[in-house]
Amino acid sequence: MLTFDELYKRLVKASVTGDLKNELNNLDDYDPHHLDCLLNPKDYSPVLRIGDCACSQEGHKCSVTCLFDAMYRDERGNLSIDPEACTGCGDCVEQCRAKKLTESKDILPTLEAIHNAKAPVYAMIAPAFINQFSEDVTPGKLRTAFKQIGFTGMLEVALFADILTLKEALEFDKNILREEDFQLTSCCCPLWIAMIRKVYKDLISHVPPAVSPMVACGRSIKALHPDAITVFIGPCLAKKAEAREKDIADSTDFVLTFQEVRDIFEFAGIDPAQLEEDERDHSSRAGRIYATTGGVSEAVQSTLKRLNPHRKITVKAAQADGVPACRAMLNDILSGKISANFIEGMGCVGGCVGGPKALIPKEDGRKNVKTYGDTALYPTPIDNPYVIELLHRLGFDTVESLIEHSKIFTREF
Repeated sequence: MLTFDELYKRLVKASVTGDLKNELNNLDDYDPHHLDCLLNPKDYSPVLRIGDCACSQEGHKCSVTCLFDAMYRDERGNLSIDPEACTGCGDCVEQCRAKKLTESKDILPTLEAIHNAKAPVYAMIAPAFINQFSEDVTPGKLRTAFKQIGFTGMLEVALFADILTLKEALEFDKNILREEDFQLTSCCCPLWIAMIRKVYKDLISHVPPAVSPMVACGRSIKALHPDAITVFIGPCLAKKAEAREKDIADSTDFVLTFQEVRDIFEFAGIDPAQLEEDERDHSSRAGRIYATTGGVSEAVQSTLKRLNPHRKITVKAAQADGVPACRAMLNDILSGKISANFIEGMGCVGGCVGGPKALIPKEDGRKNVKTYGDTALYPTPIDNPYVIELLHRLGFDTVESLIEHSKIFTREF
């Protein structure tokens, strides 16, 4: 019988060449559950069980636990995952000694949507993307590669990180008026937000009402092109869960990881490093550095200085990365042990560049992101004319209107 991975590779290859229907007709000796997971990933959680649990059969105690209580035992004693509760942290995949858990694969429905699209399809690339597909793959070459797959274009989510940086800086300027006040960032990491919403609910009032850059990007595209299909691409499994959350599911149609995109390139015979440049430089340094631990804090700090250079209470940031460190920092806040007024948490060590589906070591990713940030033409979103132009196109007359209620950039926690 075909393993899950063998079935996945066989169907991706057929889908890339446009022969998926014939390949499905010729399939034999496979697990129907595996096939349904690949064809209909949204019916399942971001983490899949691909076989019966082996620990109980072998007399071992299961090693898998879940911070978010997303797992339970079914009638056969197998671990099952609640799609509503699973945040896609992926920790259980690493814990499972029997290797019966794996990550959701969304390539097949994504490619089907691209092949059948009658509207523009946009790749929304996460700020951690720089040099992930090799040092020779520039942003312009990657854009060309996506167009060869069938995308209409590629947008850097860093531009929308710019907008959210501006919004968080405005929220800080409005709300942090005393030395004891503090703000928890709402940007970027879905695991950080899930921890606060599900485990540390007493702190939710300190989170400004803002969506993530992924959601901001998808909603902006659909505001300008209502029929467009949006595909987020990054190193993060948790973004698959975030994209399905009911109040923000209008933004992102599909989520692929860097590893899934690498598979598409390989089966399609596309080497992005050999392609022509299609360069569009729109983001500032502030948006580009979101992909590393401390990037959000630094971006908000520099933007606040541009907004209100004479402000007496400035940003005093504290950061944590990795779920254990984030939990420790949140516990310290509840115990009154934190003196910072801007708190940033990232679910992965190193930030997004340390995501489970990154293609390069987090140290290299961090260095690449910093270099890319340093080459930006504009230091902050205040200096970035593309931010101002985009906000005008979306109906914002002033930057200050970002902290008023706006369907595009606001999320009520």
